Amino acid sequence: MNVLVAGSHGQVGRHATRVLAESDHGVRGMVRAESQAPDIEDVGAEPVVADLTGDLSHAVEGIDAIVFAAGSGGEDVWGVDRDGAINLVDEAEAEGVERFVMLSSIGADRPDDGPKALREYLRAKAEADEYLRESDLTYTIVRPGPLTNEGGTGRIRTGADIDAEDAEIPREDVARTLVAALEAESTYGETFELAAGDEPIEEALREPLEG
Repeated sequence: MNVLVAGSHGQVGRHATRVLAESDHGVRGMVRAESQAPDIEDVGAEPVVADLTGDLSHAVEGIDAIVFAAGSGGEDVWGVDRDGAINLVDEAEAEGVERFVMLSSIGADRPDDGPKALREYLRAKAEADEYLRESDLTYTIVRPGPLTNEGGTGRIRTGADIDAEDAEIPREDVARTLVAALEAESTYGETFELAAGDEPIEEALREPLEG
């Protein structure tokens, strides 16, 4: 597949772009600034400069699947985390893209129960997730717990009701899960939570809601 990574210059996105570049897939990394393009080229991907809040048609042209790993870092949750995701979903449908894997967050299904500082972000993610679910795309929504910069282990835990206070996971493992989900039919049309665990990623994704 030709895969577009939205947010390829972010922490999870960089890992996902690198993993895809090392695979048999073609990969295009979306960045917001031309100055970021060399970093994408350095990992073996094709950079494309595009703004999630603007025209994305040139970024999506010729793409078979999208990994959405973008985020505003809390600076513009409605404009980027919600509306940017919605804009990309619309563009994917318009261009005939079939597959969309969304990086969301644990707690997005119950934002008002989350930490006060994160509630706006979780509400924005919840609305973006719901919009994707209502689209015609073959989607997967992955909701990891708190992210760390520890080295990935390749082992995870998935489920539908993971305790957020016991759900830390390295960003590298989140990225590898997003990539592995692309071709895992067991994840099609599913929303699941994600944490560090003991099961190899590919095995955990066979029954993502049963972990």
